Amino acid sequence: MEITMANSESPLLKRSSHLNRSLEAIGNELRRGFIPLWIYNDEELYRAEMERIFTQNWIFMAHETEIPQAGDFVRRTIAGDRFIVVRGEDKSIRVLFDSCRHRGASVCQGDKGNVKIFVCPYHGWTYSNMGAIDAIPNHKSAFKGLNEEEWGLIPAPRVEFYRGLVFASLEEGVRPLIDHLGDYRWYLDLHLGLSAGGMEVIGEPHRWFLDVDWKSGSENFSGDSYHTQALHQSVLKLGLTPRAAAGASGGKNDIHVTECDGHATSIRRKDPGNIYFWGYPKEVYQHFDMEGFTDAQRDLASESVVHTGTVFPNLSLIHIPLTDDPDKPEFPFFSLRQWNPVGPGRTEVISWILAPKEASPKHKERSYKVATSTFSVSGNFEQDDSIAWAGTARSAGGQFARKTGMTLNYQMGMGHMSEARVLEDWKGPGIVYDTNLEEGVQRTFFNHWYREMLRDINT
Repeated sequence: MEITMANSESPLLKRSSHLNRSLEAIGNELRRGFIPLWIYNDEELYRAEMERIFTQNWIFMAHETEIPQAGDFVRRTIAGDRFIVVRGEDKSIRVLFDSCRHRGASVCQGDKGNVKIFVCPYHGWTYSNMGAIDAIPNHKSAFKGLNEEEWGLIPAPRVEFYRGLVFASLEEGVRPLIDHLGDYRWYLDLHLGLSAGGMEVIGEPHRWFLDVDWKSGSENFSGDSYHTQALHQSVLKLGLTPRAAAGASGGKNDIHVTECDGHATSIRRKDPGNIYFWGYPKEVYQHFDMEGFTDAQRDLASESVVHTGTVFPNLSLIHIPLTDDPDKPEFPFFSLRQWNPVGPGRTEVISWILAPKEASPKHKERSYKVATSTFSVSGNFEQDDSIAWAGTARSAGGQFARKTGMTLNYQMGMGHMSEARVLEDWKGPGIVYDTNLEEGVQRTFFNHWYREMLRDINT
């Protein structure tokens, strides 16, 4: 029988070749500050993102304070695969693939909990909370020759930690997490490292699904003050946010940090010398530990009103003072959020609310309530954003955007388009602009996205 080998005309190779030509066109547009609309809802591109970005990079999994006790676990995903993030009996945190080694069924039946063992419902294979085989039914008669050490739950190839954050990667050869975060740690440390006891997750993380592309959340939280004056106008009119926190862009103390090792952040500050610390009361910020920080970091933290940012690819942050009641003063909260792609034009959002460990229970309760009413599935800001992003995904998924080659304008802040200027004397890392009325933060996200999407072409 003659065997016909795959050739350059095979459907698989045709698809790959078509995608690479599309990426070349995207690169040409991106250099001019344009983004093709269709990339926000395309099946072939989505599959490539899973292979080239989400299985090759560091992905945020959990915060250590979510699983403080031995046996505590949460279940999270990478590129659609389920993993158990668990603190074992030895107190170490592991990230284990949620799949039995006998027939592949899931061994974890909840999204969180505390267990000593994980039991597969199919044939009853049992694993310890450290991933090792604990028991096999009919072991002596059915699997007497089995080397149990070789058949435990499979861990993620790489797991590393940074200031309470747990990251995993499916790529054994991925560079160290500290290199992935790079100089962006200078800014990230302001949120995670000021409190002497660190930050802790308060309450339950919120999770919901949206008909939007994951990139919409990641690029928006990189820094988009331009939209608040339009999309969130109703919240301003209701008195649920001060203009100092979410008003018009272009203020004299607003800056954008771009091209910071692939990550970006947007910062709104008080006038120099004004102590604010995102609106934390003095009884909280007086416990902030400024040891190990530069003078520039201390000054920036003390003057900060709002920070948003994105750690590539899909972990975003917001640190802001807001309120759930116009008759009550603004109150600060810090939130991490993850944009998990679950299909073309479909995203799972997970949002964590964190507070300094030293803060009082009353402070944590108030912070959680304000965050929930503004930036969560029931939050007024969140609903505004999701409506806009859903419109983008809907338009991108149709025929017209593809057929006409429609592009979106991301040119704000480019030299020929804007008055934005680079701050040559800025003391921190990155390319920093003297205004948030620019889109270099979004271009930073897409520049890094584009480099990662070329991964299998360049290797």
